[in-house]
Amino acid sequence: MQYGVPPCYDRNAQMRVQPSIIAPPQPQPEPRPRVLIVDDDPQMLRVYERILRAAGFALERAADGRAAAEAVRRGHFDVIVSDIDMPGLDGIGLLRAVREHDLDLPVVLVTASPAVETAVQALEWGALRYLIKPVAAAELTKVTRHAAQLRRMAALKREAINLVAGERFKVGDRVGLEMVFARALDALWMAYQPIVANSRRSTFALEALVRSGEPEMSGPAALFDAAERLDRIADVGRRIRAKVAGTAAEMPDTTFFVNLHPRDLLDEELYAPQAPLSAVARQCVLEITERASLDNVGDVRDRVAALRQLGYRICIDDLGAGYAGLSSFAQLEPEVVKLDMSLVRDIHLQPTKRTLVRSMVSLCADLGLLLVVEGVEIVAERDTLAEIGCELMQGYLFARPAHPPPTISWK
Repeated sequence: MQYGVPPCYDRNAQMRVQPSIIAPPQPQPEPRPRVLIVDDDPQMLRVYERILRAAGFALERAADGRAAAEAVRRGHFDVIVSDIDMPGLDGIGLLRAVREHDLDLPVVLVTASPAVETAVQALEWGALRYLIKPVAAAELTKVTRHAAQLRRMAALKREAINLVAGERFKVGDRVGLEMVFARALDALWMAYQPIVANSRRSTFALEALVRSGEPEMSGPAALFDAAERLDRIADVGRRIRAKVAGTAAEMPDTTFFVNLHPRDLLDEELYAPQAPLSAVARQCVLEITERASLDNVGDVRDRVAALRQLGYRICIDDLGAGYAGLSSFAQLEPEVVKLDMSLVRDIHLQPTKRTLVRSMVSLCADLGLLLVVEGVEIVAERDTLAEIGCELMQGYLFARPAHPPPTISWK
């Protein structure tokens, strides 16, 4: 059978065009899967090597867990087959070390002394299989080949997610999630973006924005997605508040806007007078987004009253992009509101947006509320907002979030 384009005609010359013959693409052979075999018994290493090399795998050997962990840090493997009972770093310890370095690498653990405790630990840390010695050659080959296929699938899934999912978290299993989340929490830091008083060319406040040095969760969306899945919102909130408290103590004349997740309102540490942020509460405005429901916080009014008693002010964030109605206003009774950036984008080109924002400016003035517009990116947006009465602004036009707080650009 010949492969090629179907016959077609040149419409201008009215002559039949002969198709060119196009050979089908030849599939490229996949590289041989690389397997690291680990055992402190040299005879077992030779047995595994003979079986798996005959099955077509590329092999590397390690005589103990520490040597194997170093090999994983040094090179790429598709599968690890490891004994559990080894001196020094045993198979469970190796599995933990692997998970700190590689979330997707399949690990097959083998033991001559099966125990419920080690089996449970193996599953908790994401071992693919738990085999009992002696392992038949056919079973070892089958399990190793399946593990290599899963490794390939994991790589393709991660590539696909990187292509289409943006910042959303990319680790699916709970073990991997917990490992990366712990690293992200340890590497958490705060960036600060100025809120400016436009006409006075001065800084009104700084908004604290969470970041992490962990590449898998560098931004807030991935971090909070993982925290929600692990029920660890309180841990993130506490770490954020402690970081901001340290900065605020060094800048006693500066106001800080601090974002709260709705579940933070259920954390009793938030209301403790001895909590780090409580010491600087009078410098802080707590932002609560309109994008999330407060329905699961049953006593919102009492909790907000307790926060005000400590000295905090309350801000409703993302106004105009969240829930409609009066619920959030009635429950929170904010001193500050922030208009969502969707109302700001291209406001100089859209009369409907200008009319709406002008009305909000007027209403906030009547209610005695401070109004902040965020997402200001170009001069035309700034000038239009200033013309309709917006004084407090935030956005890339003035400064991007940074640590330490950036210098404002006035254009």
